[in-house]
Order: sequence, then C-alpha cells, then structure tokens
Amino acid sequence: MTSPATTRAFNARGTHTEGRSSEELRELVSHVGAELELAPAEDIVEWAVATFGDRFCVTSSMTDAVLAHLVSRVAPRVDVLFLDTGYHFTETLGTADAVGATMDLNLIPITPVQSVAEQDAEYGPELYLRDPDLCCALRKVRPLGEALRGYDAWATGLRRAETAHRVIAPVVGWDARKGKVKVSPLARWSDADVERYIAEHGVLVNPLVYDGYPSIGCAPCTRRVAPGEDQRSGRWAGTGKTECGIHS
Repeated sequence: MTSPATTRAFNARGTHTEGRSSEELRELVSHVGAELELAPAEDIVEWAVATFGDRFCVTSSMTDAVLAHLVSRVAPRVDVLFLDTGYHFTETLGTADAVGATMDLNLIPITPVQSVAEQDAEYGPELYLRDPDLCCALRKVRPLGEALRGYDAWATGLRRAETAHRVIAPVVGWDARKGKVKVSPLARWSDADVERYIAEHGVLVNPLVYDGYPSIGCAPCTRRVAPGEDQRSGRWAGTGKTECGIHS
C-alpha cells in the first residue's frame, strides 16, 4: 500500500529535517485543501506523508486506534503522540501500551511540565473542578504545542459527526495557533464508518467505549453517557465546556 514517495519520505525516521516556513505551509494548504476534501482517508494520509515526511505525526487520545492503525499502514514507524495527562483512566493507559506494543508505529508519550502533585502544590488540588480550562491548558494544550515544534503537520482523529463545533472541520487546514498544517483524514467519516473499519481490521478499542464512554478524556472530567445522549455529553458535564482547547 505504501507508495515509493512515502517510503522515501520515511526512510530516515528519528531525525527531523528542516521544516517549511509558515507562509509556505499556509500556501500549501490553500492549494490542496479543497482538492483533497472528497479524497479517501488513505489518500489524504498518502499526501501528508509524501509532503511532510518525518515532519508529520499523528495524535491519539486512545479512545480507539483507528487513525493510528490507518496511518501506520501507509507509513510504518510513524510518530504517534499520546498526551499522558496524569489523569487518564487505567483503561486508556492500557490501550496506549497495547497500541505501542502491537502496531508498527513509534508511540511517543507526551507529559506536562508539572506532575499532578506539582500542579496541585502551585494551583491547589482539583484544579479541573475550579478552572477546567486552565487545567486543560496545562496538561494538554501546552504540552502538545511543545511536542509539535519538530513537525510541520499533524493528523488528528477529529470527525464532523462528533459535535456541532466540528461540522466545518476541513480535511486539510491551517492551525494558526500552532502554526502547523492540521490533517483530519477521518473528518467525513460517520460512526458507522468507524465501526466498519474497526471490525474489518480488528483495531484496538478502549474497553471503556463498551462501558458507556463513547468519548474518553481525563477520568475526573469524563462520565458515562446515557442512551440517547450526545456522545460528548460525558465530557466536562455540567460546566458548559465542550473542548479541551486543542481543536479550538
């Protein structure tokens, strides 16, 4: 499945090459965004890998391993960044370990500057209850921003079917805050598409998904979702918060 261009782009993994300027990246997005809008997910990944080489990575929340699996089929040993916030469910950490052990990819745990104990000492315990936006910034948004410095483009599992805030998410777009190209190969996928891919390829899924958690974040800020509720209603329930800040 991997093209010669893709193979060349990944034949020296582990050392980041010099990246393009922000102007070059924005110009690139303006030309290819519409062109790839209706392309299959695999073709979108092929383009990203051939274009960015080892300056392209994947991020995964480990709700499932669909995106990581799909990209690793195109680009073996691709870097997959996993934000280990210090607040994850045991099941999420176990899923990450299993993905790293069984898939042909390079799993890279990303941790915040402060441990949970250090954050508690500076900001007080249970910051996630008092100021969830700040907690997400400290444990997710800033660590990811730092981790992406060595890349020009990153792939996310974001899908338009997930929330009203994501219905206009481009397949290939410009993330102005991070100064990176944001690639969302699964943006047009429905829930049925995801389930079909999981069944066809035997992809790892976080066991919490089958226990009433269709969208999984940090344990203190995630609850089960009742039948008929929005899939992301269990995230930051009762706070009015809908995103951690990575995609907003």
